[in-house]
Amino acid sequence: MRLILASAACLALLGACSNGEKTARYLIDPPMTGERVPDRLGTAELKDVSLPEYASGGEVSWQTGDGAVRSNTKQLWADDPQRAFTLTLARSISELSGATVIAEPWPLAEPPRRRLEVRVEKALAQADGSYRLTGRYFVADEGAGGANQARGFDISVPLADQNPAAIARAQSQAIARLARQIATLSGPGRSIRTSTAPLPRIDDIFSQPLPPLEGS
Repeated sequence: MRLILASAACLALLGACSNGEKTARYLIDPPMTGERVPDRLGTAELKDVSLPEYASGGEVSWQTGDGAVRSNTKQLWADDPQRAFTLTLARSISELSGATVIAEPWPLAEPPRRRLEVRVEKALAQADGSYRLTGRYFVADEGAGGANQARGFDISVPLADQNPAAIARAQSQAIARLARQIATLSGPGRSIRTSTAPLPRIDDIFSQPLPPLEGS
């Protein structure tokens, strides 16, 4: 009898632990502003966004007053954070500027004109009541005379609260601001021109005649 009661208690406990209604999942969904900016990217492949470890996990993270970054196993992102960040950023840039920005791998037969890489250094709901998104982005233009970009971003969005829903809204707003910055190629940094004289291919080098020997 005791064994039966113990088994029933274990099953009840397992059922409670697996109750999906007790787990909250939050979406990254930047707001649509209707704003439009000129297309300065054309076609661009966005590499998977590089995120800090605490921001790439499945749990929503935040910073407490003691400086620690904490999370809760019942408060999760609805999608893989890196995938969601990358796809959302690509879509936001495209909708804002009219550019064709697609997350890797590039699916079209015609290769992209530019390649875009974003390296996030901080993506955190801070203890000071703001969501902070910082890092650098790079635009590679392989065409002769193309303008390559190496620029930084430091975006701060006020947090209405430290709860996961408020964090998700603030992160969505931060991604929208980052999308605008990339679409307009703005932010601290510099533009580097691609050399107009590409290096010769190795087969071209060996196809050239050798110079005459001295005294011949």
